[in-house]
Parts: sequence; structure tokens; C-alpha cells
Amino acid sequence: MLIYSMGISADGFITDRDGGIDWGGPDEEQFAFHIEEVRGLGGCLFGRRLYETMLVWETDPSIRDSAATAEFADLWSAIPKVVFSRTLDRVEGNARLAEGSLAEEAARMAGATDKDVEIGGAVLASSAIEQGLIDEFRMFRYPVILGGGTPFLPPVQHPVALALLETRTFGGRVVFERYRRIQVA
Repeated sequence: MLIYSMGISADGFITDRDGGIDWGGPDEEQFAFHIEEVRGLGGCLFGRRLYETMLVWETDPSIRDSAATAEFADLWSAIPKVVFSRTLDRVEGNARLAEGSLAEEAARMAGATDKDVEIGGAVLASSAIEQGLIDEFRMFRYPVILGGGTPFLPPVQHPVALALLETRTFGGRVVFERYRRIQVA
């Protein structure tokens, strides 16, 4: 399955108007949940900005300041990643630059693993949504209204039908929502 998963504001943004994400962050319970999610991934497709944000987990040893962060960093470092960028000429960590189209790279990544593949980055995910490539949408909805920023979901040409599979509340604060795309005949 190809999964699109991000933290979002109550009004649907993944960054604030200045590109910041400091308005959201996982508590201990939610971080443990993220560790289990990452354990189930066989690969990631990323846009440049999200790749650069997450690279710290592979390159900065100071981030391993607890057993949980060390475990996350180990799991994250082991996952192969494909980065889509028009500006980067090289990448670090367990990553490579995309050589094919999004559909080709998604198929290649899915064929190389028996686990789920995650896609991240709003621009890249927008293209995947438009192409009908995403199977599941997972949102961690934070109780904050940003009023603008980068939207989690793009405008679409045609409705995308979804089935709600799961909800969960972390610490009475963050609501996890998991939806599967429904194929409409």
C-alpha cells in the first residue's frame, strides 16, 4: 500500500504560513505509535523539503537522546528512500534521487518490499492523489487553527471517496484518522 501520513492542524495544514511545524509534535504515546508505523514501512517517497526535515534522524547522533529516539532513528535509517527534487544533485543517508516518474518510482519501491510504502511532502502527494496512487490517508490532527500554510490535501478534479478505518486520540489532544481510498465504479 502507498500511504500518505502527516501531522495536520485542525484546519488541514501541514505547515504554518511561514513553513513552520513547531505548533505540533508527538507526546510519548504518539511517538511510540510512530515507531510502530515506521517498523511497518518498506520504503519512502519524499519531496525535497520533507527529506531535508527528516534527514536529521540519519545524520545527527545528538537526536538519539533516549531509548525511543534511538529506536526510531535506527528504524528510520534502515528504510530506503527516494527523493524527488529539481534542485538537489545528491542526497545523504539511505536515500537516492528519483530517476523515473512518480508512478514508476512508486511501483519500483512497492515491488522491492512486502511492506507498506509512505509518501511525504504536499507537492509530491498532490501529484500522487491526482494520479490515484495513494491507498491510505493518515492524519494526526492537532488542536490548533493555523488559518493558512501548506494544505495536507490539494484541490482535486474529481471527488476521492474514502472509508474511515480507524480513529484514535493521543493524550486527549491529537486525533489520528486513517482512511482508505475507495474505488468507485
